[in-house]
Amino acid sequence: PNSQRGADLDTYSWGQTLSEVTVNVPLPKGTKARMCDVAITKTKLRVGLKGQPPILEGELSEPVKADDCMWNIADDVMELTLAKLEGMHWWSAVVKGEPAIDTQKVEPENSKLGDLDAETRKTVEKMMFDQRQKALGLPTSDELQKQEMLKKFMAAHPEMDFSGAKIM
Repeated sequence: PNSQRGADLDTYSWGQTLSEVTVNVPLPKGTKARMCDVAITKTKLRVGLKGQPPILEGELSEPVKADDCMWNIADDVMELTLAKLEGMHWWSAVVKGEPAIDTQKVEPENSKLGDLDAETRKTVEKMMFDQRQKALGLPTSDELQKQEMLKKFMAAHPEMDFSGAKIM
């Protein structure tokens, strides 16, 4: 994989995040959008210039959200943004039959806590807290919870003597 988690091929290059694929197609100098022939459906892609054979055409290796896909031209390069229908995994190629990358060698992007759903975020924050606490030699969240329950129990039962108790 290249640094964008994709590949640099003869007629185009591509990269990806977990949610989208970006395809860059170099065009002849001075190419305008109206000269281009671009079709993006859920499962197929065609990119080229009107009246010429397509530069890139075929069945997408994975489905996309066609309504959320777009393209533009800047500095004689067409940039297509394909919104993955199913995020959270890497594509090995843009179009079936093209050279594939080894998705096992893709370096994951750093995810932000804000990108996670509430339950996953809570779990990750708890793990981070516990890791920090352990590094400082302090009790983890579970140990703190147990200590708190024990204090409440001891307060609720002052008649019991805990002085000789060994608490794990």
